[in-house]
Amino acid sequence: MQVKPYGDTRDDGVVQLSFTLPVPYSVKSTDVGKQFLERMGLHDVAVAEVKAIDPDFTFYVAFARTDVTIDPEEVKGDYLEVEQMDYYSINRLIKEGLGRKLIVVGAAIESDAHTVGIDAILNMKGFAGNYGLERYPEIEALNMGSQIPCEQLVKTALDMHADAILVSQIVTQKNIHVQNLTKLIELVEAEGVREKFIIIVGGPRINNAFAKELGYDAGFGPRTTPLEVASFLAQEARRRMWS
Repeated sequence: MQVKPYGDTRDDGVVQLSFTLPVPYSVKSTDVGKQFLERMGLHDVAVAEVKAIDPDFTFYVAFARTDVTIDPEEVKGDYLEVEQMDYYSINRLIKEGLGRKLIVVGAAIESDAHTVGIDAILNMKGFAGNYGLERYPEIEALNMGSQIPCEQLVKTALDMHADAILVSQIVTQKNIHVQNLTKLIELVEAEGVREKFIIIVGGPRINNAFAKELGYDAGFGPRTTPLEVASFLAQEARRRMWS
């Protein structure tokens, strides 16, 4: 079934957009933004906000209509499907499936100084009402923090005989996250230790298809909870142990 965006009424095609143009603010800024969106094929354009954010940049918020439709059933992709378990089931699966603790090392790598993502998954207090991995009695989790060189992360994982490496990448300007994530995979492959680890990555610009393309075992996007990550790790570790 083809669907269109919903604004005020079903299938009215109304969308909200925000964007920045590298032009100074002026009396014609509203028309500049309006005509830009019209050239994209949008119509009934209404610029709700136009504001200078720098002497050479203007920010816009606008509403417009589109005639484009999409059938959700026709959309295909590589999606991560994990049976989400509860806290107690995860611990039980690790204990019974591995017979020991699951060892996890995590960090925000290279130039990325943000710890919000990796802290949300690993720190004991967790996120969104879920305990972080440090809280699980059957998981030994080490949060190395931010700006950790790939070489240091891999060495620590090897020294700890880790089962999994968790990587957080928040900074995406000029696709620096692609370079950083590629560097890590190339490093473990060059060292001949890729198969020793479950390697996953998370961040606001991450999805499973993108992560798999780079050579990771899984990718988690925004709003991922520790429970989702723990469920995947426990199930993947058991699968590898039993395969």
